[in-house]
Amino acid sequence: QVQLVESWGDLVQPGGSLRLSCAASGSIFSIYNIGWYRQAPGNQRELVACIYLSGSTNYADSVKGRFTISRDNAKNTVGLQMNSLKPEDTAVYYCYANIRITPSLSARDYWGQGTQVTVSS
Repeated sequence: QVQLVESWGDLVQPGGSLRLSCAASGSIFSIYNIGWYRQAPGNQRELVACIYLSGSTNYADSVKGRFTISRDNAKNTVGLQMNSLKPEDTAVYYCYANIRITPSLSARDYWGQGTQVTVSS
């Protein structure tokens, strides 16, 4: 059983910063890509950022230069540092990870429960 547990989101003023973290636990053989999606009311879930086992990263254009993703492979964690937050960053943020639980099984995606980030004055 694999679980992804996210840190609490928060209410942040425009221009402020917030760091999200997510820890994967359970029977884990290897974590491939890991990262964050978000979903605002009325919108589809969208990729925010992901980081691959190699350390390479991918960001949505809307967050480039403001958000930074990082991972700690020893602790099976991923972090998302969000700076210069804008009201349009308001959404539920979901941690996800592509995990192989045994060498004989294919990797699959796992999801956290989601955490609310609200950017408002």
